[in-house]
Amino acid sequence: MLQTAMETHAGRKVRVARIGSGPAVILLHGYPDNLQIWSDVATRLAGQFEVFVFDWPGMGCSDAWRGGATPFDMARRLLSLMDAWGVQRAALVGQDMGGQPALAFAAECPQRLSHLVVMNSLVIWDEETSWEIALLRKFGWNRILLERFPRAVFFRAIRTFLPAGYKLSPELRSDLWDSFQRPEVRRFVVRMCAGYQGTLPRLKQLYPAIRTPSLFLWGGHDKHFPVAHAKTLAAMVPGAKLEEIPEAGHWMALNLAGEVSSRILRFLGASIGAQDAQ
Repeated sequence: MLQTAMETHAGRKVRVARIGSGPAVILLHGYPDNLQIWSDVATRLAGQFEVFVFDWPGMGCSDAWRGGATPFDMARRLLSLMDAWGVQRAALVGQDMGGQPALAFAAECPQRLSHLVVMNSLVIWDEETSWEIALLRKFGWNRILLERFPRAVFFRAIRTFLPAGYKLSPELRSDLWDSFQRPEVRRFVVRMCAGYQGTLPRLKQLYPAIRTPSLFLWGGHDKHFPVAHAKTLAAMVPGAKLEEIPEAGHWMALNLAGEVSSRILRFLGASIGAQDAQ
């Protein structure tokens, strides 16, 4: 588990973890998780990078900010945090619903981005997903499920995001559940689902304009977002790399942290070397 601090930004509390030193890497979580999903990956990256991890405003233990809940709104909040931290340029790694803001940021703020890694995300709005995701993309259903049955949603996620037999530590399980069960978090997630659903077609149109060195790192056993998403995305982003971890599921940042970290480190190192040679 990462040691965290509560920072104040835009008059609101944001839970943040910062470890390591070197070029900046920012890790973006999805839901129903929070920044602690990155605990092992962040620790491994911190040997070469300064790693920033935070709970999105409105999620985890962070207060909600005013404004919308689309990937573009989330990207603007990320930019505000980077300004506050004095980070002029960073590598972004986004998974699940952290992947779309990372892509929006790459399209709109390329001068602030050195590398882009997207993992296991709904990035192609008209590609097939699991039936659970298809249900949660329907506004009425996700509102009912998230507001009335949070425990069922949370524990279904654990069962389908991780391989059979893998158990979260009691400390991590408690941290994830304690934040997700907050009514204000679940209300924000309902808004976020609607905002994402409405803007994903627009986001897809921006992919060909992304010029940041990009890696799309996917779990071959992701039950929710098949590798077809990554293949379509990689074909649209010029020069992008696609790597599949065949045995990995959706939360591969947890149970395969070593493999995920080594792939990210290799990509960042190769990209840095290529840029230095130019």
